Amino acid sequence: MAVAFKIVVAIALAVSSLSALRALSRPETEPRDLLPPLIVAPALIAMAVLAELIAMPASTWSARLVGTNSLVCLSFIPLICIGPLALLLLALRYGASSHPAVSGAAAGLAAGGIAAAFYASHCTDDSPLFVATWYTMAVAILAIAGAFAARRVIHW
Repeated sequence: MAVAFKIVVAIALAVSSLSALRALSRPETEPRDLLPPLIVAPALIAMAVLAELIAMPASTWSARLVGTNSLVCLSFIPLICIGPLALLLLALRYGASSHPAVSGAAAGLAAGGIAAAFYASHCTDDSPLFVATWYTMAVAILAIAGAFAARRVIHW
């Protein structure tokens, strides 16, 4: 069940980010209008973390947070993401985004969601605390990288 949950959250992030990215490729799109769908994945993980904190004794929280694969997670999700991020940024070049950095961040979130879904199927750390911490940090790195790369790549 926990593996499926990790994959569902990652896919929710990828789908909502791809939807935002599609809208951001047009010049008339206002980024703040795209926030509601992007809240789905963080809301799911926040609810799971809350449920875990309620269900598990406090003495286990630290072990669940750190897990056994934290550094692997921080390495593999960005590595898996390189291809999808490059393709999404390339696709953005054919759009007319008036917010290149925001579009790049959305590309990073989408690619990160895709990479996280693949990685989640192999990761043995299933705690929502682990996922909320390490997957989020890995995807945040990708969103930041996408924002910086888009400033240089996206022109119209």
